[in-house]
Amino acid sequence: MNRELISVIDELGRQKGIEKSRVIGAIEAALQVAAKKRFGQAENIQVEIDPKTGEISVVSKKTIVDAVINPKTEVSLQEARQFDNEAEVGDEIGSLIEMSDLGRIAAQTAKQVIFQKVREAEWEAVQKEYSTRQGDLVNGIILGVERRNYLVDLGKTEAVLPIQEQIPRETYRGGDRVKAMLLEVRRTPKDVQVILTRSHPQFVAKLFELEVPEVLEKIVEIKSIVREPGDRTKIAVTSREKAVDPVGACVGIKGSRVQAVVRELRGEKIDIITWTSDPRVFIAEALNPASIEKVGVDEEKKSALVVVADSQLSLAIGKNGQNVRLAARLTGWKIDIISATEYEKEKAERDKEIKAALAEETEALHQQEEARELELKARAESDAGQPDPDKEE
Repeated sequence: MNRELISVIDELGRQKGIEKSRVIGAIEAALQVAAKKRFGQAENIQVEIDPKTGEISVVSKKTIVDAVINPKTEVSLQEARQFDNEAEVGDEIGSLIEMSDLGRIAAQTAKQVIFQKVREAEWEAVQKEYSTRQGDLVNGIILGVERRNYLVDLGKTEAVLPIQEQIPRETYRGGDRVKAMLLEVRRTPKDVQVILTRSHPQFVAKLFELEVPEVLEKIVEIKSIVREPGDRTKIAVTSREKAVDPVGACVGIKGSRVQAVVRELRGEKIDIITWTSDPRVFIAEALNPASIEKVGVDEEKKSALVVVADSQLSLAIGKNGQNVRLAARLTGWKIDIISATEYEKEKAERDKEIKAALAEETEALHQQEEARELELKARAESDAGQPDPDKEE
C-alpha cells in the first residue's frame, strides 16, 4: 500500500507537474479531516507521511496535566506514565490510530478531500506554467468539440479554442494537429481555463516571428497589424538596419516566407507594406494593392482624401469596403476615396464656384468704389456752393 501510494504521487508529479510535497500535504490534510470526522473536531490529531517510504502515521496527541478537564485534549500524569515512565506535566503524548479505525464515512471524506486538494494543486501548476506563456505559440491535438468550441490537448493540460477565436470556415476533426496562440489563462471557481486563439492579429505576428529570423531578432519591427480573420491581413513593417529591406525579409525568396504563413492561415491574403512617418505615403501604401494618384490630408481632423484612377476605385475600396476599412485601422486615419473623374468634376465645380465668388467680390468692390466717387463728388459740389467767410468780412 505504501509503495503504491508513493508511485501514485510520483506519477501525478510527472503527468500534472505537481510538486510531490504538495500531493503529500493534500493527503495529510485529507486524512486529518477524516480522523477528526471520526473521533471529533476537538481531538488534537496529526498526520504525517514519510515521503520516501510512504509510511502513514495518524497520531492523537494530548497534553499531560494534573487534573483532566477536557479528556479529548488532556491526559492525567498517572495515565501517561503507564506508557512513558519519564512523562511530566506539560509534555505531549501521542497514541497511534489505526487506518482501519477511521471508518467508511471518514475514508470517503478523505478521498474527496484528496481529490479536491490534488485538483487545486493541478490548477495552480497549470496557472503558474501557462500564465507566463501568454502570447506564445503552442501546438496541440484536437480532442473534440463542445458547444462549437474545440478542446485541445497541450500535453500537460487541456485548452479551449472558443468559436469567437477560430478562423471562420475553418474546421478540425479529432486527432488533427493545430497551432494557436495562448491568449489568456482564466481562473474560475471550478477550474483553470487555458484559452487559445487563431483569429487574433498577434497570432499572425507570431507566425512571422516563426518564419522570419529578422522579425524574431528585432531587426525588422512590426509597427502595426490589422486583420479580418479568414479574409485579409495588413501588416506594416520597418527595418532598424538600412541594409535590410523589411518587406523583402517578410516575403522571402520567391515568397517562401509569407506563403508559409498563408498556408497556416488557410489561404488568408496578406498585404505587407513599409511603415513610414509620412501620412500621405503611409496611407497610399496601406491601400495596396490599389494604385493611388493623390492623397490629401487634414492633420487636425486626421482625415485623408484619396484619389484613384477610375479603374482602381473598386480595388481600393475592396469587397464590402474591406480594403479601405483595414487601411484606416492600420494607419489610424479616416480615409475617403474618390475616382479621378469625380475628383476632376468636383475640382471643376469648385473652380467655377471660386470664379463666381471672385466675380461677385470684384463687382462688390467696383460698386463700393463708384459709391465712394459719387460721395466725394457730392461733397465737393456742396463745398463749392457755400459763401467764403473771408470775402464777407
